[in-house]
Order: sequence, then structure tokens, then C-alpha cells
Amino acid sequence: MRGPIAPPQVPLAASRAETFADLVQDSVERLERRWPQLADIDFLVQDVPRLDGAAGSGWDETVPLGGTVTARDGRPARVVIYRRPVEIRSKGRDERAALVHEVVVEQVADLLGLTPETVDPRYGED
Repeated sequence: MRGPIAPPQVPLAASRAETFADLVQDSVERLERRWPQLADIDFLVQDVPRLDGAAGSGWDETVPLGGTVTARDGRPARVVIYRRPVEIRSKGRDERAALVHEVVVEQVADLLGLTPETVDPRYGED
């Protein structure tokens, strides 16, 4: 018998990428209550950071967990969260959700020129 094991409305049916994107969206919604201007920023999930130009991108030995692109040429600012590096550094859904939120907070802080603690007073408590 071919077909899905679980119906689409059951969490088991969601792919790892979809589940991760939901974690990012939950984190953004949590921050938007305090920072409504985040609605003007695009939040994206990519599997891994691009390697082209990595030598001059300021990477050291650590693979980044996220990045930002400032607004320009009529395009909105973007925050990018890299799924695979975050997944590798976390065990279980709760730890992954906490790390995703930390990365989102750090990237938003970088984009807004603020400290992470200003963006989310609970930053670093998890």
C-alpha cells in the first residue's frame, strides 16, 4: 500500500524543513508583538549557507547559523536562518526551538543595530 503514513493535519506528516520553518515563524511572531516593524522584514530559511565568497565573508572556523541582508533597491531587509547548522547543534525539539529563537533574536538585533537583550529581554535565559 502506497501513500502517507499519517494524514496531513497530523504533525508527523510535516517534513523536517516545514517543522523548522514553523519554529522560525513562531519566534518571529513572538518578537513582532514587541517590534511591529518586523512585519517589513522577510524571514527566510535556507538549508545551509552559501559557500561562494566564503573566504572573504568573515567566516572563521564556525559555520554561521543565520545572516542578514539590509534593505536596498526597493527590496526589504532579510533575515536568513540556516536549518542544517541549527539542527546539528541542537538535540530535540525544545532545544532546537530555543536555538532558533536565539538566532532570530541575534539577527534581528544585528539588523536593527540593537543588543539581543534589547530585542528580547529574555535572551540567553533558555
